[in-house]
Amino acid sequence: MAAMTMNSRTQQMGMAQDDRDRRLVRYWLYAVFVVLVAIVMVGGATRMTGSGLSITEWKPIHGVIPPLNSSEWQEEFEKYQLIPQYQQINKGMSLEEFKTIFWWEWAHRLLARFVGILVAIPLIFFWATGRLKDGLKLSMLGLLALGGLQGAIGWWMVASGLSELTSVSQYRLAVHLTMACIIITAVLYIARGLVTYSERAADRSIQRFAGWLVFAVLVQIYLGGLVAGLHAGLTFNTWPLMDGAIIPSDLFVQTPWWRNLFENPKTVQFIHRMFAYMVLLLAIAHALQVWKLKPSTTHARRTIVLIGLVLIQVAIGIVTLLLSVPLALGLAHQFVAIMVLAFAVAHWRATKGNRKAIIHENGGP
Repeated sequence: MAAMTMNSRTQQMGMAQDDRDRRLVRYWLYAVFVVLVAIVMVGGATRMTGSGLSITEWKPIHGVIPPLNSSEWQEEFEKYQLIPQYQQINKGMSLEEFKTIFWWEWAHRLLARFVGILVAIPLIFFWATGRLKDGLKLSMLGLLALGGLQGAIGWWMVASGLSELTSVSQYRLAVHLTMACIIITAVLYIARGLVTYSERAADRSIQRFAGWLVFAVLVQIYLGGLVAGLHAGLTFNTWPLMDGAIIPSDLFVQTPWWRNLFENPKTVQFIHRMFAYMVLLLAIAHALQVWKLKPSTTHARRTIVLIGLVLIQVAIGIVTLLLSVPLALGLAHQFVAIMVLAFAVAHWRATKGNRKAIIHENGGP
């Protein structure tokens, strides 16, 4: 009996330690999520202020240190003066004006470097102390790989505007933004998998629909990246009609036809508008599904919150368009898009309920 009591007490202590480890890892991932959101927001401000090409070299280590004296500032400015954006758009810009756009891009790159450290150092600690199971180890290595890939994509995007274009390619901008959101999705999904849910998993059909809803939000964010890259939000600033019609003309004037989907500002904005309505309809359909199969549950209540967030995002998008994308509203539109994505991911993971613990090699609930 004494041996059984001792074993029971040891098991309880092990479970308590597992819970503490799980909570610590979850909070760490939440911190990573917050910094990732900050990176996306600063990146949005960088794009909207035309600052993204102000640093013309990729120096992952040395680039942490900004210009420290007047000669270094002049050297950076002279490099910027060689690219088409300065020569065709910003010719005559003063050094003080250059410093403004430089600091936006520098802050964006510094945050990106910081999040790499924020992932790598705690990961080494958790790994070395045996707090991570193999499944989570692989997931975190995957996040590090995605982060490295995102850094390469970021430079690939900037490089597109250094030789011929006066801004970055809308193709590359959309990929860069979407990859950032995929990383946010992965971080939050892993973090929410470390939660102990009091409610049982929802039906598989609900889980699948919730997953497809996350995918739809990612597609809409990609389309928003195309709109931003083409500056399409600065045109056709009316709603609900666009260019005086529900379905405007000249949507497919470019050849081959598929180029209009990526290069025609009117077509790209129209698709972004229509897909926003589609996301809203999907959120409503999902809510109807969950309230039918799991009425009055936490799963069902979350779908109402999700609809509310989508409606807020649609409203902000409309006002942003009508006012020709002022900086504050443009950033608000981007921020709420990330919040819609985050809540959709958290909801999707919650519909799956509790899984076998993935922390601590020896034991766990």
